[in-house]
Amino acid sequence: MHPPNNEHTDDEMLKIEVNLDDIPGEWLGHVMDLLFRAGATDVFYSPIYMKKNRPGVLLQLLCSKNDFDAMKEILLSETTTLGFRYYPITVQRMERRFIKVNTKWGAITVKQGISKGEVFQQSPEYDECKSIADKYGVPLKKVYEAVWKQLP
Repeated sequence: MHPPNNEHTDDEMLKIEVNLDDIPGEWLGHVMDLLFRAGATDVFYSPIYMKKNRPGVLLQLLCSKNDFDAMKEILLSETTTLGFRYYPITVQRMERRFIKVNTKWGAITVKQGISKGEVFQQSPEYDECKSIADKYGVPLKKVYEAVWKQLP
């Protein structure tokens, strides 16, 4: 956690990109899970058109420089690529704070984005909300609404 007086933090990271046109779609979710477990802070796909107008997928991820070797190993062993691009980037983030909000189903964590001492963003933790929705058989939307009613 960053000091409470920080307006934001700048993190030096790597962005890795790879174009894939011959990978089964079922593998992409598996690759995403592996990348997140290995330390990627973000992983996302975009549809693209490649050489000879073939449909493909652009896989992009962000990671720390320390996690580069793990990302490289996963991309080369778990996808069909023969190579990829990477370059340094700076990511600016708000200070983050986590609070607990009580609902009739129990406490749920809310992530807050703070800038200049003010809360700019608030979001209930999805996994906790989903777990409660599943456990009590209520719509996920109702769990989120219960959390939002408790927020200032």
